[in-house]
Amino acid sequence: MTTTSDKPSTRPQFKVVGTRPVRHDGVDKVTGKAVYGADLSLPGTLFGKILRSPHAHARIKKIDTSLAEAHPDVKAVVTFRDFPTAEHRIMEVGEDNFMSLRYTSNNSLAEDKALYKGHAIAAIAASSPHLAEELLGLIKVEYEVLPAVTDPEEAFKPGAPVLHEHLVVPDGFEGRAERRNTNISGRAQYALGDVEAGFNQADIIVEREFRTKMIHQGYIEPQNVTAWWNQPLPPGESTSSAVKGKDEGRLTIWNSSQGPFGVRDQVARILSIPVSSVKVVPLEIGGGFGGKLGTYVEPVAAVLSKKSGRPVKITLNRQEVLEATGPASGSYMKVKIGATKDGRLTAGQGFVLFESGAYPGSSHGGACMSMFSPYDLPNIKLESCEIVNNKPSTAAYRAPGAPHGSYAGECVIDELAEKLGMDPMEFRLKNAAKEGTRMVSGVAHPRIGNIETMNAVKSHPHYSAPLGKNVGRGVAIGSWGNAGGAACAIVNVLPNGKVSLVEGSADIGGTRTAAAQQLAEVLGLPVEEIMPSVGDTDTVGFTSNTGGSSVAFKQGVAAFHAGNDIKGQMVQRAAKLWETTPDNVAYADGVLQSKLNPAHRMTFKQMAAMYAKTGGPIVGRANVASTGAGRSFAAVIADVHVDPETGKTQVLRCTAFQDAGVAIHPSYVEGQIQGGAVQGIGWALNEEYVYAPDGRLMNPTLLDYRMPTTLDLPMIDAVIIEVYNPNHPFGVRGVGEANIIPPLAAVANAVSHAIGVRMTELPMSPPVIVRVLQKQAAGNGHRK
Repeated sequence: MTTTSDKPSTRPQFKVVGTRPVRHDGVDKVTGKAVYGADLSLPGTLFGKILRSPHAHARIKKIDTSLAEAHPDVKAVVTFRDFPTAEHRIMEVGEDNFMSLRYTSNNSLAEDKALYKGHAIAAIAASSPHLAEELLGLIKVEYEVLPAVTDPEEAFKPGAPVLHEHLVVPDGFEGRAERRNTNISGRAQYALGDVEAGFNQADIIVEREFRTKMIHQGYIEPQNVTAWWNQPLPPGESTSSAVKGKDEGRLTIWNSSQGPFGVRDQVARILSIPVSSVKVVPLEIGGGFGGKLGTYVEPVAAVLSKKSGRPVKITLNRQEVLEATGPASGSYMKVKIGATKDGRLTAGQGFVLFESGAYPGSSHGGACMSMFSPYDLPNIKLESCEIVNNKPSTAAYRAPGAPHGSYAGECVIDELAEKLGMDPMEFRLKNAAKEGTRMVSGVAHPRIGNIETMNAVKSHPHYSAPLGKNVGRGVAIGSWGNAGGAACAIVNVLPNGKVSLVEGSADIGGTRTAAAQQLAEVLGLPVEEIMPSVGDTDTVGFTSNTGGSSVAFKQGVAAFHAGNDIKGQMVQRAAKLWETTPDNVAYADGVLQSKLNPAHRMTFKQMAAMYAKTGGPIVGRANVASTGAGRSFAAVIADVHVDPETGKTQVLRCTAFQDAGVAIHPSYVEGQIQGGAVQGIGWALNEEYVYAPDGRLMNPTLLDYRMPTTLDLPMIDAVIIEVYNPNHPFGVRGVGEANIIPPLAAVANAVSHAIGVRMTELPMSPPVIVRVLQKQAAGNGHRK
């Protein structure tokens, strides 16, 4: 279902954009022809396996690799000593960038400490993966086991086991003097207006504390890499002895990544080699959702290849994925919000604590930016903080940080509406942010679709449908800022009139077809005439990561300009043939027409066939740094049945809404909306990392890490709202992330209405719900 903006005149009519063609890579994927990382097999490939720490926190006193190095079946061994020295890295990247580089490097192979169970310590290469795994036992590691801390609130407290002795909290944080021996690794503050005055104006104030658990993105394909460093060093020499200017050979990496250029740059920095010495070839990706933006095994495979002189392939198993890649943060949040008795919001305040895992870099700021973003709230004060603890270092997960903040914000908004006796959507609409409303950052909203999205929710039949016994209905709104970024498109016109499009963005959501549709729109050709592909880092210009809901936007801008480049060349060639000037040649719908002579007319295909006679190949290109992506708003209505005796939940109906700007391929947009809703439902009801007191992950398999399946879910009804983005040639807003933001709060509000108790902890698994109901029965529950 698609609805349009209340300003339809701002949306042009398109011929290809907005249609639903068959995706170009569809046949290859359903027939098994598409090549994923695990499918690649180069001649002479060795297989790498990684030795991981059995302890959540331990000092590495000694790594003895002598037995492994002496074994004839071990082709190479690598430890942190094979990475460049700290002194060399400081010289290369400078002191300001040294710590972030060291964190990334240490997460690939631990240097002096193991900081989580599963932390990579060493690796070997052998002729088969089973042999490599068996031979890992030859590496002996001596540990000094240290106390571990996995709970974020415990890690925040003074006196908790410290992971990084160099971290310092500056003066002024929480009104305290400078603090050393801390796990606090980052903080942010946001303020708008006068919060104290705002709360003084409020007639009703709601204040709650919320907690969420660490969860995983749940992509099906594990991380993998094949690396081939084609000029190994002499025996006994390591990369740590690299001399600036020395010929290090060429490293080629094949992997399944959301950012080939990001991988290239990270590997080059970790190994202190020129970026020009690394080539990354992107293969198909079996899901990512933000979890495949960083490097985990690429530097390890690269050094194993360099030492062995052979290509080395590493593919993680499911336990390694869950224990040692980047999940999303768990959190603690305290939120306070006030309104007048006539339903006007006056002030909002919040404190957000995120766990970052072993190394700094969580998305705590994203939680603040999203917490009250759908509302015109004049007085806001938000503070966020991250701590490190003995868990895997966190990574992005689809709108990183925003689901957490929106969960807390939308739950107190819902409770406030209830206390005021107002319809939850009427209350939201009364306070809805619109064009010109300032966000907590101080930036004013441009043209946004927030009100249109809210109205679509309120008018949808689901919103007013009757409810059964023990069933609650919840609603929530969320938003995501979206991103632009650098992108490149190379367009080659083939002699038969078909068009090759090479783009730089890894495709994890049908973006090849979306870019092809935008190019086809410019050229006036059927999209079936466009043949899109993703280039490697040598073939195509720098393109920023596939993340931030940026690809359809930025690759569309690049395709638009590259297509116009082709049109310009076609016009010039027609003018040459017809002995006139380019301004006398018109191009429309794939046809060139002389404005002076009606007999002079050629189709795109006819002109393409004459390339040799009119000046040679016809190749267009565009390199862009796109901006103006436009914030996207999303909403969810969820009906949830709760068994009051067992706490078992069942989502009976779910309708998800999102402003796409213009839906390039509506089926893909609907798929994004449905996928985000499903992941948000899993986050709300089932998914969590469960840790033992000693820091061991207790559910490192997909049997125990409980993601929802088709048996757990109803059909998600996706509703597309189109509020044209004037900053894009086809009105596009990103659609990959906003959809995961509202389901957490919508489901929590539904469960709260079903059982009569406010839920403030995720996931709302049956034991959690039963515990809350028991507290309510004892008089200690969060009564509505």
